[in-house]
Amino acid sequence: MQLATELDLPNLPLEDPEFAADPFSPFADVRRRHPWLATCSHGFVITEYAAVKELLSMDDRLRFAQDGAIDFHKARGSKWGRFQEEGLLALNGERHQRVRNVLAPAFTPRAANQHRILMRAVISRLLDEWAPRGTFDFEEFASLFPITVMCSLIGADPAAVPKIRSSLETLGLAYNLIPGYLPRLEDAMEVMESYLAGLLSDRRAGRRLVSEPDLLDALLAAQTAGGLTEAELNAILIFLFVAGYDTSKNLLTLIMETLSSRPEMYERCATDREYCARVVEESLRFKSPATVFRLTNDELTYRGVTFPKDTMLLFAANMVGRDPAAVEDPDAFDPDRRHVNRHMGFGRGMHLCLGQFIARAQTEEGLHLIAQRLREPHIVGPYGYRPFTGVWGLKGLPIAYQQAPPTG
Repeated sequence: MQLATELDLPNLPLEDPEFAADPFSPFADVRRRHPWLATCSHGFVITEYAAVKELLSMDDRLRFAQDGAIDFHKARGSKWGRFQEEGLLALNGERHQRVRNVLAPAFTPRAANQHRILMRAVISRLLDEWAPRGTFDFEEFASLFPITVMCSLIGADPAAVPKIRSSLETLGLAYNLIPGYLPRLEDAMEVMESYLAGLLSDRRAGRRLVSEPDLLDALLAAQTAGGLTEAELNAILIFLFVAGYDTSKNLLTLIMETLSSRPEMYERCATDREYCARVVEESLRFKSPATVFRLTNDELTYRGVTFPKDTMLLFAANMVGRDPAAVEDPDAFDPDRRHVNRHMGFGRGMHLCLGQFIARAQTEEGLHLIAQRLREPHIVGPYGYRPFTGVWGLKGLPIAYQQAPPTG
């Protein structure tokens, strides 16, 4: 048995801008130096597919690392810190199950498929507005799609999106662990809390956009029945808005970047919706946004290596799809490949992403209609990268294309 803190391990400089631009080469290098473990400035990084799969299943030994993030931002007692303490990802045991049971019916595969008509209508309206431009920032365009879908599911007016978009972007970067970021997080929380106070006041007064029941009705009914506290209700709503904005936007933008250099694949997406589903799954293996954080509940020994209590572990769920021990020819983008080892783009274990089926459905539908309307897209300017830790992705993606008319 060896203490992890005493091992001579390779280091991953996750906070470096150069790392965010190409994380794949450093991950390949550290795997050659140690099969499954590396260090970083925040703790330890699990770099091997099998180790990520096994460790993330240990829900009794690991907990979500909101405490580590709160301490990093010096956010104890802050609005953002309280939001993290009440959020779904921070809950465990009976409380986690109680809250998840309230949300789960709205996020089943069946529910996601029922929303595909809505998703197609949303992306079609956006394309009607944006496609005539001939060139635009695809990241900005993509950011409006999933959040508008989420507004519809909650029963919120999508007209509010421009007012809260900057705050959602800020909150989505919280786990990228950017030094000095707390003031921006606090400002974003002020905006979101003010917006939600108005939304909840309107709904409780009977003011609503449509008569059909929605997710907010279910949440308010659960609160009235004692299944949710007011703090939990607000934390869930902020979580849904952020989740409905950030990860799906980054995934769709990364897919466009990937396909812009693979025109035959892109063209096939315009005619074959099933192929779009395979592109999404391969993209979640090949280049997806999320890193998963956990803290050890107690001393934990794995493969002869012991981690002390409260050690921060980062699971590179977005990188282990390139592990050659788990994936044949891992650096090749092949939507038609047979996935022997499934990607872990949505995590694993108790906190497996609740919205995965919504995310899949809307990315598939969005990609299918985008490929029909934006023909021969190509990148026409420089773009950057979000910090790697947390939710990785692109900062801007300027594209030009040939506009095609709606297909009806």
